[in-house]
Amino acid sequence: MARDLAPEVERLLQFRDPNIRKKAALCSIRIIKKVPDLSENFINPTASLLKEKHHGVLITAIQLCTDICKLCPEALEYFRKKCTVLVKTLRDAVNSPYTPEYDISGITDPFLHIRLLRLLRVLGQGDADASDCMNDILAQVASKTESSKNAGNAILYECVETIMSIEDNGGLRVLAINILGRFLSNRDNNIRYVALNMLMKAISVDSQAVQRHRATILECVKDSDASIRKRALELVYLLVNETNVELLTKELIEYLEVSDQEFKGDLTAKICSIVEKFSPDKIWYIDQMLKVLSEAGNFVKDEVCHALIVVISNAADLHGYTVRALYRLFQASSEQESLIRVAIWCIGEYGDLLISNIGMLDKEDPVTVTESDALDVVETAMKRHSSDLTTKAMTLIALLKLSSRFPSCSERIREIIIQNKGNFVLELQQRSIEFNSILEKHKNIRSALVERMPVLDEATFSGRKSSSVPTTVSTTATSLKVPNGTAKPAAPLVDLLDLNSDDVPAPSSGGFDFLQDLLGVDVAPSSGPSNANQAMKTGADALLDLLSIGSSPVQNSSAAVDIFSLSQDKTPPVVALDGLSSHSLPPTRAASQHIAGPILDLLDGFSSNSPAPENNRTLPSYPSIVAFESSNLRINFSFSKPDGNPQSTEIQATFSNLSQNVYTDFIFQAAVPKFLQLHLDPASSNTLPAAGADSVNQTLRITNTQHGKKSLVMRIRIAYKVNGKDMLEEGQISHFPPGL
Repeated sequence: MARDLAPEVERLLQFRDPNIRKKAALCSIRIIKKVPDLSENFINPTASLLKEKHHGVLITAIQLCTDICKLCPEALEYFRKKCTVLVKTLRDAVNSPYTPEYDISGITDPFLHIRLLRLLRVLGQGDADASDCMNDILAQVASKTESSKNAGNAILYECVETIMSIEDNGGLRVLAINILGRFLSNRDNNIRYVALNMLMKAISVDSQAVQRHRATILECVKDSDASIRKRALELVYLLVNETNVELLTKELIEYLEVSDQEFKGDLTAKICSIVEKFSPDKIWYIDQMLKVLSEAGNFVKDEVCHALIVVISNAADLHGYTVRALYRLFQASSEQESLIRVAIWCIGEYGDLLISNIGMLDKEDPVTVTESDALDVVETAMKRHSSDLTTKAMTLIALLKLSSRFPSCSERIREIIIQNKGNFVLELQQRSIEFNSILEKHKNIRSALVERMPVLDEATFSGRKSSSVPTTVSTTATSLKVPNGTAKPAAPLVDLLDLNSDDVPAPSSGGFDFLQDLLGVDVAPSSGPSNANQAMKTGADALLDLLSIGSSPVQNSSAAVDIFSLSQDKTPPVVALDGLSSHSLPPTRAASQHIAGPILDLLDGFSSNSPAPENNRTLPSYPSIVAFESSNLRINFSFSKPDGNPQSTEIQATFSNLSQNVYTDFIFQAAVPKFLQLHLDPASSNTLPAAGADSVNQTLRITNTQHGKKSLVMRIRIAYKVNGKDMLEEGQISHFPPGL
């Protein structure tokens, strides 16, 4: 319909009545969105409308021009040459006198301003000449627009977006970032949030200009609005570098002391990441981490504590300083779990340095600690009701180590250890009995067992940590758009259960991978033409194999692993429930027959006189077709049907690249009428090699609820990128073979 009406709508764009021209422009916008390849037909009529004096026609023409430029590269180049006309229109709008009918809160025609700025943004992106043409008017809009009104702020925001999108002009960008800085001082939370979002994009372009507003951004971290706090914290994280890390970390830790409980988790994670990434030396790193542990130790993750222990073990000249600092912090507060763990580990390792005051630094205050005082700290940690299993286990190990470092306190240490001999927690009970045995019967090897741990390799630990932590999401990353009908790849079972494994299998797009991993059976279809029936094997088959209920009727398929080994018999199962009725079973799908026989055999003993289902019927074959072909792309469809279900059709789509360019970010989408049900499996790749060097395959499954009455029909859309440029192709497929 859009194709048929397009010529008439194009003619109406030149109609003498301005209201008709406006309606025609609005209709043209919808036509080119439905049929993008008609965009070039509207280029010349749209260009003539840009000189209109009628407000309604002009604003719709600008929107039409914007949409055409986004869809048609030829139109984009054409309208870039018309940039001076648009700049003149915007200048007239900026300098126009007061017009009551287009005035909003004292701002003349803000909607026209915004539409023009968006069009200029599209034209200036990637084109230096067009960007130079609009620099002056953008500076004028940015400096003359009143920011006390909401309409003015909307114009300023679009102006900033345009300045940050067009080609480089340092002075304009500083002006734009200063406008965002003023937004941060606005009382409206929405304006501040928008400014923070824009600054996160701007920091990759001109970080120095954003750094000038660092103090204002830090104040936003302390805002009462949770969304502004979180966004400002992310921006501060991006602002940190080697020169300002100490100042920003000090500010964040000071705020950590008074921050809300629900915000401490995010704030603690960011501070720890900043300290680990930008620390100038180990003593500064240790000092900052101890401050975080003392203020929000319950929010610190185990990986951060492990990393701190690794750094401490590598700083031999700071062992005494660290253990004394931890002792003081423990005395001041013993409510932070992570602080207690690190303190107990250090006292167990370096307790002798704590007593002897070895390695005193100039900035330290002298402290007198006896062996009994050190043991008091460890015993307190053991007797805390809130201490978890890990903390108590670490405490027992620290006591065993101190029995060698403090020989005079061995008996007291043994008494503390044996208090857990009857502990209900098996881990603590076992450690207590074993450690007591070492203290009583193996004193000759005790010192060798509990000597200081070797220095932990920081590089090895960092490599293991980076391989197990997922990649950080970019602050400007767009969300992954999964096409309609495409199943999202499921997360691995290891991630689902949150297990720490170094060898996590790669996620697979198969629907039964969870069951395969869980049961240890092969539910994947075998390759080769002889195993075609195996492709329909479902997760229920794997469950039957798990219970060893008979064997699969498919003789050529690979045998599934029977983990209970209840039956290795290859005799076909007896369908025992058939004796309950002499009537034949109604026809069902082949997959159901594969499941039903073994399940019925569970109740063996009724009867076995029913004939086995026939699996050797000849299936009809359907010719392959070229479903879609353009100058750049060809799509072939081949068809197959599951045995016993005429409504279902499986289509194997093969995509071939006919051009000399590689297609990236390849996405195939399809839509069908309501009487059809469509399921798309993920494609074999999202990259299509050039010149047909290789193809991409994708499986489609269609159920025709009106089989025999209506034929298959499908609308398709293919999106891909060529040299970073978005491309889109669409078509309709209605020439499916009969009988599908």
